[in-house]
Amino acid sequence: MNTNERAYGMATGKRPSEAVGDSRQSVLIPSGRKMKSYACMRSLSRRGIQTVVASEYERIPHFSSRFCDERARLPASPGDPLAYRDALLDLASRADVQTIVPVRECDVYLFAKYHDEFEREVSLVVPPLETLGSAHDRLRLADEAERAGVPVPETRLLSEVDEWDSNVVVKPRYNVLTSDYLEDISPETVREVKNVRFLTPDDEPDVADIREEMGHEPIVQDFVPQAKKHLYCALWNEGEPVATYQHRQIRQNSWVGGGGVYRESTHSEAVENAAYDLLSRLDWHGLACIEYVQDERTGEWKFLEINPRVWQSMTEAVRAGADFPYYYWLCAHDRPEAVDHDYEMGVSSHIAYGELAHLRSVRNDDSPFLDRPSYGGTFWEIARSCVTNPRFDYIRLDDPGLFLSALRATLSSGVTSSREYNTGSMHIRGSPGEPERSD
Repeated sequence: MNTNERAYGMATGKRPSEAVGDSRQSVLIPSGRKMKSYACMRSLSRRGIQTVVASEYERIPHFSSRFCDERARLPASPGDPLAYRDALLDLASRADVQTIVPVRECDVYLFAKYHDEFEREVSLVVPPLETLGSAHDRLRLADEAERAGVPVPETRLLSEVDEWDSNVVVKPRYNVLTSDYLEDISPETVREVKNVRFLTPDDEPDVADIREEMGHEPIVQDFVPQAKKHLYCALWNEGEPVATYQHRQIRQNSWVGGGGVYRESTHSEAVENAAYDLLSRLDWHGLACIEYVQDERTGEWKFLEINPRVWQSMTEAVRAGADFPYYYWLCAHDRPEAVDHDYEMGVSSHIAYGELAHLRSVRNDDSPFLDRPSYGGTFWEIARSCVTNPRFDYIRLDDPGLFLSALRATLSSGVTSSREYNTGSMHIRGSPGEPERSD
């Protein structure tokens, strides 16, 4: 038995030669503790595609799901990107594995950087490294948006700000810090930075302290008061849209902001057109989740950022009929014409733990720009929507093992760990709630 078989043939209790047959078609789904990979497992397994769920953790709720067809223990995490890459390549070399879904930011970066090595084993639908660099660099991306005629908040480097005379958001320039983007980063390092600061004209920021906190020169972006927030989610193939979807965020991880925990499928032609113009300019290839906010002062939709991998609300999109995991599978098999990209409007869905995090944030999180909502009013809004729209991402009658496993893990680790399994983290200066930056 080789090393690959010993490390990864653990799911069924059979010998690897029995568990893995060349006649089957499998998809590799890397997963940490965040739950967003569940939509991929559920969608593809229900279509008869073998799901190989791989994680650096010995126990994650995903392994208890009926849609996890095979478990694989990774010997390295994204914190050790080269070893993590090799572990994924090892699994990709199996004859049954056809493709890998880019669930995490590190995944899509490694697939782009080591494209030739991965493409020798599997077929991927990810942007080339140069294009991905445009998406990961928020300063460069804002410039690309302006060139495409897409409205974007004024964006500049921290060092270019002479006067702090308006409400601004200070956030990382790069989605991930790598040697491809920054000269002083080790080639063995891929690090996500999610710290964000909200500053008013009354603040006197310590610029050196901000740089040290972010680990590089961050950007400063004008704060946009939001009337609405939409996420445009899509799969593009060689510069052309294969499928698109939008949802409206009703509640987020925190009342201050973050990823959507209660959202509803919708459509805005203005958002659709803006996203098309931007992704066409980038000649996009792969998954894209783009954040747009409607400026309450002008009604104009403004672009904020792109996430080029699986997004937090993927489960809600699939429930509405936009089956992006399967669309990804079809494109990986060079069949984009087989995609049926209709979806149902007005479909809403909750993340149960996320709703609790939102309620907790009303007491714990602060915003210098917004008035804190009523705790009691927020509680009744959540309760009412859960009764009138009782759809939940991870509480499913046909798959109770997933939720029960997540609940056990949360209770055994403490209340705050629910964010580990559902909402990620974004470190907001002065805000202990740590809501997630985006989907």
